[in-house]
Parts: sequence; structure tokens; C-alpha cells
Amino acid sequence: MRFLEKPFARSPPAVRVAPFVIFLALTFCQGRFGAASACWFYLGKTLAGAWLIREMRPFVSEMRWAVSWEAVAVGVGIFVVWVGVSGDWTTQNSLWSKLGLVHAPLTPPWNPNGLFGRGSALAGMFIAARLLGSTLVVPPLEEVFYRSFLYRYAARQDFLSVPLNRFLPGPFWVTALIFGFSHNEWLAGVLCGAAFQWLVLRKNRLGDAMTAHAVTNFLLGIWVVWRGAWQFWG
Repeated sequence: MRFLEKPFARSPPAVRVAPFVIFLALTFCQGRFGAASACWFYLGKTLAGAWLIREMRPFVSEMRWAVSWEAVAVGVGIFVVWVGVSGDWTTQNSLWSKLGLVHAPLTPPWNPNGLFGRGSALAGMFIAARLLGSTLVVPPLEEVFYRSFLYRYAARQDFLSVPLNRFLPGPFWVTALIFGFSHNEWLAGVLCGAAFQWLVLRKNRLGDAMTAHAVTNFLLGIWVVWRGAWQFWG
């Protein structure tokens, strides 16, 4: 018997929201208990996220991977946008500083090599965990919450009655903005959220957005490790 079977079976909103909230709470803990805790909590939330996906899968029919050329193209395109869009206002660290609301970076880079030594076993383990987690765990959790739940719930409380392929301008941009500002690279994040929602609307399913999200995160992870661009892993 699955531990969360009863509460998930009783509540369509809970099964789509609770796993994301738990994952987000663990993300908030990263770095709060010393610099190394950023890595340990990422490992922990990746394992917890994988378990949560297993628990929610029977109750979220739309959480099924799907591969299409559009999904791959969007995933590659958003990766290019993510590393290519830069400027004084394109990250929250710079945006809030420019507006005089903060005077220090909001999130320090996530860099296991700097914490544990380049080439060390711990650094390698945490980098692998981040690559796997961002590619296989983050996409289902985030796409179910943002593109399946939040987009439709913003339109109607009975969100399951809203077809996945119905374009709703208000929910579309609200969801894209919330998704964008959940990342330090807010401008790229907004464009990313809009592109992934477009995929859901076009294909009338969530799986293509999950695949595009996975492609983007995997390519970004390779870029971060290859180029030492740790600022993308805040």
C-alpha cells in the first residue's frame, strides 16, 4: 500500500500541489545549515521527489512522459535562451539590487567543486545527483503543478474540467510569471514557462512539456559543469 494513497485519492488538488510544496520546502532549506547543506539538501530532495512521484503517479493521469520533435526543439531552444539572455535586469539578484531592494546576491552559486574539491568523490556524487534530479525529478513535479494545476486552477476552481489545450490569456501569463520568478534568471524563466505551456496547449498533454523541461535542464547542467557556469545552479 502506498503511504499517501488515501489523501492523494481523495483530493485532486492535493496530489498535484503537496509534492511540489514539499519539494519547495526542501529547496528553501538548501544552504540554511551551512554551505555544504545546499548539496546535501539537494540530494535529499531529489530522493524525496522521486518517492513523491511514485506516490502520485496513479492519481495524476496526465503525468506521462511523451517525446515529440516539438518537445526536443523547445527544450534545446530554451537552453539557448537560458544561457544567452543576460543583462543588468535579467536576474533577480541584479533586478532587486538595481531597484534598491537588496544589496547582496539572493542566492549563492551551487558549486560542489568549490565546497569539496574538484574531482573529489563527494563533488562528483552531488553533481550527478543534480543532473539526475533536474532532468528526471524536477520536470514531472513542476509541470504537474504549474502547467496542469496552477494554469487551470487560475481559470476555474474545478480545474479538472478545464481542457489542457484551452488557451486562457490571463492564466497563461500569470503561470509564466510565477514560474519565471521562481528562478533567479527571471526573464529566461518567464519565456521558458510560456514555451512549456504552449507545448501543453499544442499537444493537449503534459508529457511533451516534461520532456522539453528535461532536455533544457540536462543541457544546462552539462553547460554548468563544462563551463564552470555555477551561477545557473543557484
